[in-house]
Amino acid sequence: MNPLALTIFLLSLAIGTTITLSSFHWLLAWVGLEINTLAIIPLMTKTPHPRAIEAATKYFLTQAAASALILFSSLINAWQTGEWNSNSLSDLPMITFSIAIMMKLGLAPLHFWMPEVLQGISLPTGMILSTWQKIAPMMLLLQTSYLLNLNLTITLGLTSILIGGWGGIGQTQIRKIMAFSSIGHLGWMIIIMKFSPQLSLFNFIIYIIMTAAMFMSLNAMSTTKMSQISTSWSKNPALSASIMLIMLSLSGLPPLTGFAPKLLITLELVKQEATLLASVTMLVSLLALFFYLRLTYIITLTLSPNTPNSMLIWRTTPKLYSPIAVMNILALTLLPLTPTILLL
Repeated sequence: MNPLALTIFLLSLAIGTTITLSSFHWLLAWVGLEINTLAIIPLMTKTPHPRAIEAATKYFLTQAAASALILFSSLINAWQTGEWNSNSLSDLPMITFSIAIMMKLGLAPLHFWMPEVLQGISLPTGMILSTWQKIAPMMLLLQTSYLLNLNLTITLGLTSILIGGWGGIGQTQIRKIMAFSSIGHLGWMIIIMKFSPQLSLFNFIIYIIMTAAMFMSLNAMSTTKMSQISTSWSKNPALSASIMLIMLSLSGLPPLTGFAPKLLITLELVKQEATLLASVTMLVSLLALFFYLRLTYIITLTLSPNTPNSMLIWRTTPKLYSPIAVMNILALTLLPLTPTILLL
């Protein structure tokens, strides 16, 4: 792609998110979301492949439907209350608005576009879709979190965690696994959003760090399938080890960063006397743990039969991995710093 065009599209992404974050009027928030959607479509079709075109079409149709629903709910709200403020929504518009935003985020049962779209695009564009594109809708939900319908958020949150674990088990494509992982993590955020928006935001920040680190590492290794990741150890042992640890961090195992949000969310649910909900959430998230552990097993404990040949890769000039190193360190070692982040 032309560097000038690429710069314009990336700037448009940044501007769209900024407009949505700084808007106090529903129309402006909608305009920001539309700019975001339209700016990423050329990035998706950067490689002119039928799968990429199909992914971009699916993404556009889904996001356009969700945007129309957001505009519809804000119009109904303006008709009922006479206000366009982004923090004043009556009951019915709030429910339709929540459903529209959750469709934009890819929460179950409105998640069907997410794995298909992510599978059809390149890893760098997949990273933008899984991290940056979630910021604007998530912030709109956080701004209106006190108006959310509790039954709706708990139902969709639990469904997302269940689908995120269940859907990822049978996959061999790593991009699809990352899509289901994203659905599961968003489920955790939605469940706690009504109880503690700050905790939901904290979980979102940690999710962005871990997902970005994962996509950057996979892109450096040019890995998109399980069969490729099984031969990665002999190519680059250090990066393979960090991919394995990021997988464990995404699954929420204790000494790593990903454990912090799950622990804090579970504690908050118990504090709010929702012990049954906390137990069910933890049990359902064990499904996701299974496929993460299977991936770590494939990366570290299986050796490919062609090890001597792939040793030749070490003799080529090494790439600079400094941004990946920073993201990987954050994705693995932020657990001791979580009290400081929460105090901010």
